[in-house]
Amino acid sequence: MSSAEPVPNGQNKEIVKVVALIVALVLVLGFYFLLLGRIAFSLIDSGDAAAIIIGIGVLILPLLGVWIVAATVRAGLAHQHLARRIHQEGLELDTSQLPHRPSGRIEREAADALFAKIKAEWEADPDNWRVSYRLARAYDYAGDRARARETMRRAVALERYERGNP
Repeated sequence: MSSAEPVPNGQNKEIVKVVALIVALVLVLGFYFLLLGRIAFSLIDSGDAAAIIIGIGVLILPLLGVWIVAATVRAGLAHQHLARRIHQEGLELDTSQLPHRPSGRIEREAADALFAKIKAEWEADPDNWRVSYRLARAYDYAGDRARARETMRRAVALERYERGNP
């Protein structure tokens, strides 16, 4: 799907819902962080040593929260960028023929077989972001979320390097 191709109406509505939910959550978190910041500054302004220390601790929370939210949104956008490119290039993992559980997850044996196949692709070309992306998805299907995230970060870095944006 190129950027010139229209998005099906149902899919467009889903995208709008997800974006609206993310915006709402970020706004709620922003409001919460502002409240925490006000509390922190009022504690620091009190002049009491214990209150100042607690105020500094409370001030760290919204700063840490802003950093976490920004990093999460940035990673999500980067992953979506890769997913869009993989889709445009027709390199998505096809799981439609694999057996699925009632929950929608792929059966463990099928996910493991898919993972073994994709890992062999990755071992042949570990510096290709496309293969790293596919491996991250295979890790996810196999239930290994930690390795999926790690491999997806690698795919993002490799794709940025390919674009000349290290």
